[in-house]
Formats: sequence, C-alpha cells, structure tokens
Amino acid sequence: MSVSIFETASNIYPRSIEQRLQIENLIDPAAIATSRLTEGKDAIAGLTQTPKTLPPRYFYDDRGSQLFEQICELPEYYLTRTETAILQKYATEIARLTGACELVELGSGSSTKTRILLDAYHKLGYPLHYIPVDVSAGILESSARQLLADYTTLKVRALASTYELALERLAPTLLPSRTICFIGSTLGNLTPSESDEFFARIFAALEIGEYFLLGVDLQKPKSVLEAAYNDCQGVTAAFNLNMLQHLNWRYDSNFDLQNFEHWAFYNETEHQIEMHLRSLRSQTVQMRSLNLTVEFADRETIRTEISRKFNLTNLQQQLQTRGLIPIQTWTDTKNWFGLLLCQKK
Repeated sequence: MSVSIFETASNIYPRSIEQRLQIENLIDPAAIATSRLTEGKDAIAGLTQTPKTLPPRYFYDDRGSQLFEQICELPEYYLTRTETAILQKYATEIARLTGACELVELGSGSSTKTRILLDAYHKLGYPLHYIPVDVSAGILESSARQLLADYTTLKVRALASTYELALERLAPTLLPSRTICFIGSTLGNLTPSESDEFFARIFAALEIGEYFLLGVDLQKPKSVLEAAYNDCQGVTAAFNLNMLQHLNWRYDSNFDLQNFEHWAFYNETEHQIEMHLRSLRSQTVQMRSLNLTVEFADRETIRTEISRKFNLTNLQQQLQTRGLIPIQTWTDTKNWFGLLLCQKK
C-alpha cells in the first residue's frame, strides 16, 4: 500500500474516537464566577443608553440556534450557500497553497463547512488536525465526535473558549503550518475598530508564514440585502423577536412579543444591515432579576445586530496594514461573497 510521507502508524491503523479527541475548557473557573456576578450588565448598559442596543449573544438560546439553522436554508439568505459553493470550488486550491497544516476554526458551531476543507486536505494526502473553538462545550463535543466518526484519521483538540482566549493559548502545531479560519461572514458583526483589534489578535497568534482564511459578505444591491434579512416566511423576524423571549426567562422579564416587531434595513452610509426590534407603542418592561425598569416610546427601537458588507479592495488593504498579506481571493460569479487567504509575512 502506498503511504503519504505525512502518514504515521496511527493514520494507517485508525485509533478510537476517544484516543483522537481532546476537549479543553480554557474558561477559567474564577472568570466563570466573575461572569455570574456581572451577568446581565451588558443588557443593562444597552437598554439604558440612547439609542438602545442588545448584544447578539442573546439571540442564541436553544430556540434561537434552531431558528438560525432554518435561516441558513432560506431561499433569500444567499450567504451560507454562496460561501459553501466557493469552498466547494476552491478548497483543493486552498489546501495546495497552504500545504499540510493544522486547521483552527473560530466559532466552529456544527463544523458543516469545515468538512469541505477536510475533504480537500485528505484528498491531497495531508494529515487532518482540527482545532474547533466555540463557547459551547456541548456543541464542540457533539460535532467533534461526528467528525471523528466520519474521518478515521482526524485528530481534534476542541477548545471551549472565547476567540480572544483561544488565540492567546494556541499551542505550537505539530504540522508544518497552521491556518486560522474565520468563515461565515461573522466579521461583519464587528465594528471597524473591533475588526482592527481582531486582526491584531490573529497576527499575534500566527507564526511567520502561517495562514488566515476569512469569509466576508460583499456590498451588493440594497434589494438583495434587505430581502435576505426580511424573508417572506418570517423566520428572521421570529429569530429576532426570540431574543426578547430569551431575556424573559433569563432575567425574569415581561417583554410582550406582540408589542414589538422585527425591522431590518440596509444603512447605505455605513454599508451595513441593521436589525432592530421596534416597539409598537409606549410601554414599560420590568427585568426583575436585574432590578431594571425599561421605558419604551412608541416606535423606539433596540438595535440587535449589525452585519457589515465589505468592499474587497478596501478589506485587502486593511488586512495588509495588519501584516496579514492576502495571497489569493475567491468570489462567486455574482461577486456577492468573498473568501480571502492571507499569510503572515
């Protein structure tokens, strides 16, 4: 049997899932205790300022996660299928450019798109080392076990962690190189200053010559963008409104979902989609466990998310100033979505 130079005895004779899986919780118990003491302060800060805002993390209770999975399948929501198509077309080229490398994925979730990359590296005879990073240890373990069952030579070191902590704690890779993946257009949820800080963290986490794979949604007609966040089935509206239900059980609140509506629009000046919850009347909401009373005027909104849309040339220049040199970019035929492979030089 022909064996790649990268294969070892453990690759030829696949080990059990338990032998190939390592799950590490990087969130310090003291930090968890502190976070419990400060739990809800972000909601208090957002709802007592003008204009009101809430962090997107409140989207994701169990129901919110289910609704987001449904959003990704909607005909109007082009983002997931467009990025997936780009990966399917160019994954082998990406693997050839990076060579054998460890894949680190920030915000791995169910690792669905990761399989496309794993298939490409496997096809070229490269070893499969994967480090998924997610704040949910449960999601990490379930998705990692499924991957390990499907890829018998894969090794997974899952990190239950925030992005910042994981990037600080990455151990030296055993492979010739490393690629940090940040796909799924999540960069758009960061403000410009937050993006700069994030790129600085990526730069610090990589060694010279290592790679950063970034997926971003690009600027396009307003009609296309607004349709993607205002689907005709109302799934995105339900996802947005579910944030209030999440606040109700988490903070013993009395938001009446009938008194709010979903509102999403494209801010052409800032080149970003904005999602809001709009109050349909003057009302008062009690958040009892936070000892907070929130007053809403008629038509007043809570901004729940931004999703910036990028100009590829401008983004490449921004990355380059951060020491992350774009060596290849790929888009779909409509130039709706971009995938950038950068190298630290």
